[in-house]
Amino acid sequence: MRYLLLSIILFFPALMKAQDSTLIKRVPQDTSRLIMNSDVMYNRPFLIIGKSPIAIGGYLEANTQYMGTDGVTDGFSFQFRRFTLFFSSTISKRIKFLSELEFEEGTKEINLEFAAMDLELHPFLNFRGGVIMNPIGAFNQNHDGPRWDFIDRPLSATTILPSTLSNVGFGVHGKYFAHNLSLAYELYLTNGFDANIIDNTDNRTSLAAGKSNPEKFEESNSGLPMTTGKVALKHRKYGEIGLSAMLGVYNKWKLDGVVIDKQRSVSAYAFDFSTTIANQTTITGEIAVVEVDLPSGSAPQYGAQQWGCFVDLVQPLYKGSVLNFEKSKINACFRFEYADYNVGTFTETSGAIGDDILTIVPGFSFRPSGQTVLRLNYRYHWQHDLLLNPPALTSGLQFGFSTYF
Repeated sequence: MRYLLLSIILFFPALMKAQDSTLIKRVPQDTSRLIMNSDVMYNRPFLIIGKSPIAIGGYLEANTQYMGTDGVTDGFSFQFRRFTLFFSSTISKRIKFLSELEFEEGTKEINLEFAAMDLELHPFLNFRGGVIMNPIGAFNQNHDGPRWDFIDRPLSATTILPSTLSNVGFGVHGKYFAHNLSLAYELYLTNGFDANIIDNTDNRTSLAAGKSNPEKFEESNSGLPMTTGKVALKHRKYGEIGLSAMLGVYNKWKLDGVVIDKQRSVSAYAFDFSTTIANQTTITGEIAVVEVDLPSGSAPQYGAQQWGCFVDLVQPLYKGSVLNFEKSKINACFRFEYADYNVGTFTETSGAIGDDILTIVPGFSFRPSGQTVLRLNYRYHWQHDLLLNPPALTSGLQFGFSTYF
């Protein structure tokens, strides 16, 4: 990995030299058609260097926060959340390539989130293969920091659904346009999860823990493909809705041709929506449900069913010149989110199981340009333990920024 970092370090001086020589130009985002969540990976502000066939881009996120739980705080912290690089290329008229490499928390985690080839056969039938971002929900694909007015990613999209989730596989996708409507679909077969979803340090069912399998780019733990599909509909005036599902087997049920266990399924379902009211207030949300076939005798902290949701409201307060930024915006924003990690009751007592969290996040954002956002959030959440004892109360201020480059 150090050779990769060295290559990047050596690459950027060349980029700056090209910029000084006016050999660099920005690829404009496509605003001529209805852009859907499935389009956002290619609809980014890329740069082309000279006559190179490769376009590059990226974004970064950083923030500071002061948080406390039940009156106890660890104090003030700076955080460098993410540094992400995009590389894309139009190999020929109907063959494209895109990759996304993400560095989290400095270099604590380095993930290849997307590296796929698109072969365009017809607007409604296109082939995609490589490292694919599973289209479960909307946030998993539309996750770039500069697009959001909140510092933290939604809990339901990261702890119920394991965004960002990528796997090796193949599939098809397409779109159909009719007047003000756009219909899109995606269908992929990929490698799936492993037993880490129920054998992890979180001590709960966790698809997010299951995505960290270092072997997932080489083999499927179960020997069976995982299927992910999504259908979305967007109206130019009313917004977009999407339905998606992800189905697979997570356990190693056969060893050297001998059946050693039943096939244990894992499934996730999501409904997402986004709309704008009176051309101003933007409402974005997602609801997700996860179901896992647990081994008999599993401890009660492992839930067979989980669900969560989030709703974001963003209201523009001002559009115009601020500090000589001619096209700046100031927004008020509010997020409601909930995640239940163990739906059900205790077998012995029939009492309700806890392990849930409810969060509200009011805040403000300042966008000096369309590619940069400064964010001020106040987080407050209530978190129950497994036994539904009085909730732990966590609150605090966060200030940060995210920008494309």
